[in-house]
Amino acid sequence: MLHKISTVICLALVLFWGGSAFAQIFKMKHPPLKEKPAIVIAAFGTSTKAQVTFDLFDKQLRHELPGYEIRWAFTSDIIRAKMNKIYAKKRLHKRLYSLQEVLAKLEAEGYRQVVVQPLHIFPGIEYKEVLNICENFPGLRIVVGEPLFTRWETIYEVLNVLSKEFLKPEEGINILAAHGTDVTCDTANITYLGLDWILNNHFPNVVVATVEGVPDAESILKKAISYPGEKVKFIPIMYVAGDHVMNDIFGEEDSWRAELEKAGKKAQCVTTVINGKTYYKGLGMYPEVNEIFIEGIKRYLEIIEKF
Repeated sequence: MLHKISTVICLALVLFWGGSAFAQIFKMKHPPLKEKPAIVIAAFGTSTKAQVTFDLFDKQLRHELPGYEIRWAFTSDIIRAKMNKIYAKKRLHKRLYSLQEVLAKLEAEGYRQVVVQPLHIFPGIEYKEVLNICENFPGLRIVVGEPLFTRWETIYEVLNVLSKEFLKPEEGINILAAHGTDVTCDTANITYLGLDWILNNHFPNVVVATVEGVPDAESILKKAISYPGEKVKFIPIMYVAGDHVMNDIFGEEDSWRAELEKAGKKAQCVTTVINGKTYYKGLGMYPEVNEIFIEGIKRYLEIIEKF
């Protein structure tokens, strides 16, 4: 009996003097719920120096939306594994996370509302994978933003931005270099073919070609070779002008550029200079294009914050 009484007294004393400690432990395990939603930017990723593209977007986004928690997720398993291995080898305290990992961490930190904005250009299979992850993620209310080329009006807006890069008809032909898809049932094919139609009807010396799929590079390069002007200008319509642009399109061997130069054409690709270094210019290096994504994020924040 005395043993039981002493146990109760000890427990009471612990709770009395150590109550604040228990409260702190409980608080650590169960953080308070966040009132503001978080923002997650979902990118495919790249292992090339074109990673600077993400830094540009991040800077612009944080400038326009201060006070929001912003996280990055990278959807390519291969890119994450490659970069994380490099970071570990260099002993850098840095890591790329998947979309699932980022969402789980936000939930654990007390967030209940999230806006996920993919940096996809065309609404295809990869975008659907993002939708599937977000729709089936428990515990969070998630609004997913649209790819850049979801609406025809936005395509015209982007073409207006890119038009300052176009060669004049008498100078040569412009090739919008896209990724494409090798899957015929991918709904992004509608957008690729729709873009091709727009160019054919509104821009006499601008065509689109894909690394995979349609419009196919082989037929477009033949068209470029037969075009009367001597110049061919590549304008990437990928968010990041990474490996495909550096190798498949503008590499020195076995590339679109090599085939054109073999035929006597003068090939060039749009570039930009950042901090003294020259980069091929993907869509993410145009502030106007990033602004389209950011304006979308602002709209989604308004929607989600009403609930």
